[in-house]
Amino acid sequence: MQSIGIDMGGTNIKGVLINEEGSILHEMQCSTNEKESVYWKGVVADMLHDLQQRSGSKNTPVGLSAPGLAGSNNDCIKLMPGRLEGLEHFVWTDYLKTQTWVLNDAHAALMAEAKFGAGRGCSNIILLTLGTGVGGGIMINGELHQGLLNRAGHLGHVMLNADSDKCDVTNMPASLEDAIGNCTIAQRSFGKFLSTHELVGAYKEGDTFATYVWLHSVKRLAVALCAFINIVSPEIIILGGGIAQAGDDLFGPLNRFMNIFEWHHSGMRTPVVQAVFDEYSGAVGAASFALHKSSRH
Repeated sequence: MQSIGIDMGGTNIKGVLINEEGSILHEMQCSTNEKESVYWKGVVADMLHDLQQRSGSKNTPVGLSAPGLAGSNNDCIKLMPGRLEGLEHFVWTDYLKTQTWVLNDAHAALMAEAKFGAGRGCSNIILLTLGTGVGGGIMINGELHQGLLNRAGHLGHVMLNADSDKCDVTNMPASLEDAIGNCTIAQRSFGKFLSTHELVGAYKEGDTFATYVWLHSVKRLAVALCAFINIVSPEIIILGGGIAQAGDDLFGPLNRFMNIFEWHHSGMRTPVVQAVFDEYSGAVGAASFALHKSSRH
């Protein structure tokens, strides 16, 4: 069985047609033009039409991922302030004239990894997307945990210091997102670095200040992950997003910090691995979610 996934990003809209093994049969993308809602809505409609033609059926399950909180019925994005004006409360099924399952983009990334990627075969998974911000998703007993208001999995907004007077976008003091997200790199480096890519590059060259800033952030990530392990007890933690592309420069020190802070119960260590899917993770995950939902209806 095939399914279609479309990922709404602020820069690009990506679409895929996949089979039930997760192989991408066709992929496509187009610029979003975020300020023009008529434009990006039309792009999604055209993309869906193209992918339906390639699938040979208008009944192919369709999923759509986007930033923000999905509605309780996964029929729209219910909350996305400040971005993609016109996305909130927009019911894609009505517009596209086909059943369309909508979910948060980080939740979609988790679905992609759980079904077809690094988490394949696992039932209890935590995924974090490390990029401009820090998103996340939680799978419990094989089911995406969305929780009340579908806001579960916002792991980047865990608090790391209650006494801090610096709050993130959800009003949490000293959040994980602010500790490692690209959104605060200039602030954390006193203006010396404008991106995590620049910071890691200097770290690789042995720059003392860059080493301090980077390892300080990685330590905070390690502490947060160990706290998540204590709460959820996952079989695996998957890290995706642009910052995870740092590879051994991230996973090496992260593993050493976690070896200090993780609760070593019964000699078990929770593996922390890099996501398999990257650019098309949201689209593949949306397609996987649609496949999962349609099988129940």
